[in-house]
Amino acid sequence: MKNPYATVLDIQRQAWEETADLAEKTRIAPDRTETIENVEVGATPSEVVYEENKLRLLHYEPKTEQQHDVPILVVYALINKPYILDLQPDRSVVQTLLEAGFDVYLIDWGEPSKLDRTLGLEDYVTRYIDNCADVVRERSGQDSINVLGYCMGGTMSAMYAAMFPEKVENLALMAAGLCFAGDGGVLELWGAEEYYDPETVSETFDNVPAEFLDVGFALMDPVANNVTKYVRFYDNVEDEEFVENFARMERWLDEGIDVAGRAYEQFIADIYQENKLYENELHLNGEHVDISNIEMPVLQIVAEYDHLIPPGASKPFNDSIPSTDTEIMEFATGHIGMSVSSRSHAELWPDVCEWFEERSNGEIENDASTLESSGDLDAKTSDLHGEDRSDEEIAARGEGEVQKEPAQPGEMAVDEDVVEELADDDAESDSAIEAETDDMTELTGVGQAYAEDLHSAGIETFDQLADADPAELATETGISPSRIEDWIDQAGER
Repeated sequence: MKNPYATVLDIQRQAWEETADLAEKTRIAPDRTETIENVEVGATPSEVVYEENKLRLLHYEPKTEQQHDVPILVVYALINKPYILDLQPDRSVVQTLLEAGFDVYLIDWGEPSKLDRTLGLEDYVTRYIDNCADVVRERSGQDSINVLGYCMGGTMSAMYAAMFPEKVENLALMAAGLCFAGDGGVLELWGAEEYYDPETVSETFDNVPAEFLDVGFALMDPVANNVTKYVRFYDNVEDEEFVENFARMERWLDEGIDVAGRAYEQFIADIYQENKLYENELHLNGEHVDISNIEMPVLQIVAEYDHLIPPGASKPFNDSIPSTDTEIMEFATGHIGMSVSSRSHAELWPDVCEWFEERSNGEIENDASTLESSGDLDAKTSDLHGEDRSDEEIAARGEGEVQKEPAQPGEMAVDEDVVEELADDDAESDSAIEAETDDMTELTGVGQAYAEDLHSAGIETFDQLADADPAELATETGISPSRIEDWIDQAGER
């Protein structure tokens, strides 16, 4: 039995420690407030090379002397500012692409005024994106360019590739909402025709306010978005780097953009409610958005834990287009984590850059005559987190000088060299499936929510946790460094 006097002393000591902690947090609070107010975002140097209405086309300063032949045009969503792709130097998609030797352009849509209420998807796709693509094509001297679309920008990029296939060399779609036939997640439920009329919203507000959208997104995870993150901020207020990261994200979340009323109506009704893009029934201003024109290489980048655009709302699209060079990279992160987490930049984006590199210097033939028919071959490849993809999802690379028979209509082509590599991939995948995973909730202080945070950061075993860097893992998960250090100590004792 514990000595009652010792118990009293422990309680008193704990009270004094908490008081001292509060005093220290109070002392540094003004400095942290200044950090939040003055934090910098989107710091990569750029120049405006084209303007139209509120739109600005940014061109970034190159980072390397030698650049790939084909530039990249980045198309972001209409509902937030695009600097999420350039949040800070060490977690910037723009910087990563530049360092890989690409010439990078990005569309900054600006915010629509009331006069822009009638702008529709046809304006954004067939006018704005097309005009920007023409500027990039002219400046680079290339007939066709790479397009990287993120979120709603990915959906519009797919539309653009279908309508102007001759101008798109390679198409990468990042967390793009493309298929809504039952696996589209919460947003698909919101957009259900029997429950929701988008015209009522646009008729009420003209342009749909950013605040209206923000509330809906926050309610997807109300505890995490309205309580937990502020508790974590308090726990980490003494860590200036954590506060800076927190401030950048909060600034981006607070600087939402209104969406033009007509574009919002079309997106909800045609894409979410009627699934017209995936069903190849979408028309913009009377012109068919024919996805059977998407024959260029297509890469889909999806996040395993994306609650906004879950993988099921993206991946099936590859099966509905005729391209013989398609690939899916699925990464264990969330919708925003794929662009801002350090792990994504260390593990995901090098593969994305390599995919573009192989197709931006004339190294890969995309013509069907260089591809071998898969026939009944039962080939599989592994995605980034170890799950298998069927042969319908394998990209035929067509490397080497061996002449191959063309793929027959409706068949997926597979390169022999790729098939040889797949055996190794399958072995690695099997090993990953058989690898032991530990129940993190066995550690004191780790509940199910924290366990999921650790899993999202790639920590699945006690050994991985014991070897983790506390500061890095704290930044990755938003969990207090002191908590993580305690868990690391516990894991090391097992």
